Amino acid sequence: QVQLVESGGGLVQAGGSLRLSCAASGSIFSIAAMGWYRQAPGKQRELVATITSGGLTNYADSVKGRFTISRDNAKNTVYLQMNSLKPEDTAVYYCNAQGLEGTGLPFNYWGQGTQVTVSS
Repeated sequence: QVQLVESGGGLVQAGGSLRLSCAASGSIFSIAAMGWYRQAPGKQRELVATITSGGLTNYADSVKGRFTISRDNAKNTVYLQMNSLKPEDTAVYYCNAQGLEGTGLPFNYWGQGTQVTVSS
């Protein structure tokens, strides 16, 4: 089993910044990719950003130039620095991790979600 614990959400005014963190723990052999997704009320969950173990990143067009994803492989932790936040960034943000457990079996886990609210 692998557990993902998120932190860093909250309420911020438009134009402000927040930093999300997600730490993976448990029976982990390797983590190939970690990422952030978000789901606003009444909408489907959507990709925000992902990062591979080698540091390759992918961003949704809506956050390019404002959000930065990074990763500390030694700590199995992924971060999302969010700058110039807009009201439309308001959503529950979920961490995702994909890799191999200590048993060698593949895994794909989600965090519990953290609320980000941007006021206008």
